[in-house]
Amino acid sequence: MSPPSPIADGFALSGVSAPPDPATHAFRKDLADAALAGQVIASHYAEPLVRHILIDSPLRDAPSDTAPVIATVTIGDPFRMLDASLGWAWGYARSGRVGYVDLAAIGA
Repeated sequence: MSPPSPIADGFALSGVSAPPDPATHAFRKDLADAALAGQVIASHYAEPLVRHILIDSPLRDAPSDTAPVIATVTIGDPFRMLDASLGWAWGYARSGRVGYVDLAAIGA
């Protein structure tokens, strides 16, 4: 049996996986930043939408009011949003940290 050939884009997924740091690279099993295509496997990829923070809010590591706070986003800060669902926005804070912010704190 011959080894698998590379795919049309010139790379094949093989060997040991070394994913980027999830604290600063937005990827989950269901969704990843389009800039990470070829580095991580996800069901979907998206370009972040730039939004702005309307009120000072905690950036959390999960979509829950009881999840640990990893940073604080402040009014006027840009937020590069990849997902908005169930009352939470997921994406990058100004600091580059990835996390969840209450959707009510995000402006259009």
